[in-house]
Amino acid sequence: MLRRTLKRGLVTLVAVGLASSVGSVATASAADSPLTLAVFGDSPYGRSAYAPAGQTADTSQFQKTPAFIGTINSDPAISDVVHVGDIHSGKEFCTQDYDASIASVWQTFTKPLVYTPGDNEWADCHKASSLTSPGQGGGFYDSASGDINYIGTSGLSTNTQDCVSYHCGNPLDNLAEVRQDFFAQPGHTLGSGTLNVVSQATAYDPSHPGDAQYVENVMWAQNDIVFVTINVPGGSNNDADPWYKVPTAAQAQTDERTNRTAADVRWLDAAFAGAQAKHAKAVVITAQADMWDLDGKTKDHLTNYEPIISEVAAKTTEFGRPVLMLNGDSHLYRSDNPLSPTATCTGETDPATGAGVCAHDPGNNAWNEHPYYNVSNFHRIVVHGSTTPLEWLKLTADANANYAVTGTTYGPFRWQRMPQPQL
Repeated sequence: MLRRTLKRGLVTLVAVGLASSVGSVATASAADSPLTLAVFGDSPYGRSAYAPAGQTADTSQFQKTPAFIGTINSDPAISDVVHVGDIHSGKEFCTQDYDASIASVWQTFTKPLVYTPGDNEWADCHKASSLTSPGQGGGFYDSASGDINYIGTSGLSTNTQDCVSYHCGNPLDNLAEVRQDFFAQPGHTLGSGTLNVVSQATAYDPSHPGDAQYVENVMWAQNDIVFVTINVPGGSNNDADPWYKVPTAAQAQTDERTNRTAADVRWLDAAFAGAQAKHAKAVVITAQADMWDLDGKTKDHLTNYEPIISEVAAKTTEFGRPVLMLNGDSHLYRSDNPLSPTATCTGETDPATGAGVCAHDPGNNAWNEHPYYNVSNFHRIVVHGSTTPLEWLKLTADANANYAVTGTTYGPFRWQRMPQPQL
């Protein structure tokens, strides 16, 4: 009985918060008119300089970022901006200065910016392979000595005071740093303008007070559509690759993944409950991880995404109206429904293979990576990222529309890619 009462309280809190977010959105278009968002991610990518490896810096995408932001600011149709994670590449070190530089340049957005963290800015900060492949400036396990060789300022080092990355790339410490730089005020977005969002930090399930740490998980409602973000890092099977390549994952890592995944599921449940209570026309889920991307590995490398995918499938089916997911992580634009065994897939050509991105999956269908579902009222877009020309996606949501499922339309949604080759 107590648990049921607590859950009812959470639903009420979320519903009130969603109603407040609608009433406080100064930049939102009228409820009966379309809402247009700019969505991008895996940007800007580059490479850190590291003299011991003879590695030079590449900051070209970062240098283009102010002009890239200008292309979004100059579009009068855009109400909000969404970044789906990864503010730097896997060849850049995780530093306080870099995070602060992104936070600073994002202040030039003239629209509200919602951001969900990616693996490169926290979960993968521990990664490095050798002195000549310093990765993100973390370290790697030495089986002979039992020590971790960190990427030090002058070469490999076992001294944690000598690391090039923040706290030697420790994922938990780097997530804390991301929260400090980008989520210091729960319920407030980045950029400019006003978009009051509901944060899990203040609307957590009372029976799980630990969920209050996930300040980065937010939701809001605009134009009869509920939007929700969850922190799901890509690239490492939901943060399952053992930190620093040690033989067995530390308890701290296992606890991190278990606790965050459970909090993500509860946040999804709250968003769908709020959408049902508001009689929303659709739900939009944003998460960094492409949870269906094999990335050259076996399906076993995706198993830890299953709790989230399962909940998305169940809640989407129960909701019965259109649900759209926005991902980054795998870098190549893609439009599909990976929860359906019969849905079609469209996307860009993979320059590495010369084939379309859908050919990455057996039968050209990502459903085969988690072949357990058949959910027709779901669609997924992976936004292009990591390479030039820099690109954003122009996503328009019209609660009164009901477009057929095509490569660029679905239910109340239509979208187009917006590459910026002039930058």
